[in-house]
Amino acid sequence: MKPAPDKISIDPAPCVINPQRSRIEPAIDSPALLIPLPGDLERMTRLFREAGSQCYKDHSLRVFHFKESKRNMALAGPAVGAPQAVMILEKLIALGAGQVILLGWIGGLQPYLSFGDLLLPDGAFSEEGTSAHYSKEKRPKPSANLFQELRKALQKGGVAFRQGPVWTTDAPYRETIDKVKTFQSQGLLGVDMETSAVFTVGAFRGIETAALLVVSDDLSRLKWRHGFREPQFKESRNKVIDFLFRFCLPSRTTGIPEDSI
Repeated sequence: MKPAPDKISIDPAPCVINPQRSRIEPAIDSPALLIPLPGDLERMTRLFREAGSQCYKDHSLRVFHFKESKRNMALAGPAVGAPQAVMILEKLIALGAGQVILLGWIGGLQPYLSFGDLLLPDGAFSEEGTSAHYSKEKRPKPSANLFQELRKALQKGGVAFRQGPVWTTDAPYRETIDKVKTFQSQGLLGVDMETSAVFTVGAFRGIETAALLVVSDDLSRLKWRHGFREPQFKESRNKVIDFLFRFCLPSRTTGIPEDSI
């Protein structure tokens, strides 16, 4: 994995409050994981705790040290919604993360999607308010390098996924029928609350970002159906968590062969 870049892009409009690393916070290595949902965060935490030693924790950040590789790996969350995700993302960048991967859930917009399907977004349509404070770009993309690393690792590991753009909104109760139809017709795969903001801020700060999203519910038939309790959704969540754990921590720190991912 790539280390943090030597220089992070500087905000051209100086701000009153800026993200920074405090004296008690450790520097971290890449990639860091940004995880919106508490259950996923706790499962990933257990895997990291079994492989390394926890050296720092606060309400939104857990850092684990791996002695053999001398790496500090970070898990961050919960971070539901663009504003909270970006606040935590800014902290990860300030601590030194040059790569950040978002692991989240998404509502399917296409009828061919099933609960538990894994999506690898290659772009996002921003309908959340946070991104506009960083960029006028309405269709941000993941970083090409990290996106390709994830794509190749998924293919190598035989992990099924679908690639395509997604829609990000702040207002799940304003996912109107007209909007769903419009984004369906444009080929967008699903709707979430964080992806476009993560891509936008990553580009603004000069770091690499990507996302993996599990289909948790469905809007494709213009009637909401949730799959939170469906066995295939639960199984897929566990598989992608295990995959990302292995992706972040190669065999020299986990004892897991690299060709198993």
